Amino acid sequence: MKQTIYLLLSVLLFSCGNNKQETNKELQETPKLSIPVKHISVENVKTIYASEIENWKELKAVNSFLKKFDKVSPNEALSNALELRDLVISLKDSVKPEIFDTPPFQTRINVLHNEVLRLADLTFIPAITPEEVNLQVDKTIAAFSTVNSKINSILAKKRFEEEIDVDFNFIGIDSTQMDSISKKSINLKKLEQDSIRKERKLVKRKDFIKVSPEKQRVLKKE
Repeated sequence: MKQTIYLLLSVLLFSCGNNKQETNKELQETPKLSIPVKHISVENVKTIYASEIENWKELKAVNSFLKKFDKVSPNEALSNALELRDLVISLKDSVKPEIFDTPPFQTRINVLHNEVLRLADLTFIPAITPEEVNLQVDKTIAAFSTVNSKINSILAKKRFEEEIDVDFNFIGIDSTQMDSISKKSINLKKLEQDSIRKERKLVKRKDFIKVSPEKQRVLKKE
């Protein structure tokens, strides 16, 4: 009888010990999911280019919402993941300004879309760890930064080409190696220069006609 009682007590003590260990483990893991973590910074579109994207509402919505992830706990990140996913989907399907409607830019949008889908998927994994959530948040922010970085580089190239003041007739350019943006900028510049030359020739001709026949013969010799 005594042996039976001792056996029962041992089982109870062992069971209580295991429950205590599991409870302690949960208490150790739970705070990590609630601790805010400072994440990598988003690379923003430069202020000088703000006017170029001011009507692109979908891009601005994603940029604004991502500020919630600047310093956030894994639990908070997961609670906002689905809404961020929907905003990125809207961005992907949005009508982009013509200058950004290119395969390289679309590739960066697709990468962002994939990363935000992975973050959203973490919300359905019961045993997810804080480290996994924090890493995916950083990957998502980095993907959006590449989108903004590409916007900056495209607009910087556009501004540079608009400010170029050279005679393209004296430059060897392989037009087959240039994108549509470059071709358009160069063609516009050539048209402007051709127009200026014609105006100058017309002015010279008018001035030539005004002078005396004797003076015209001298000018022809020159």
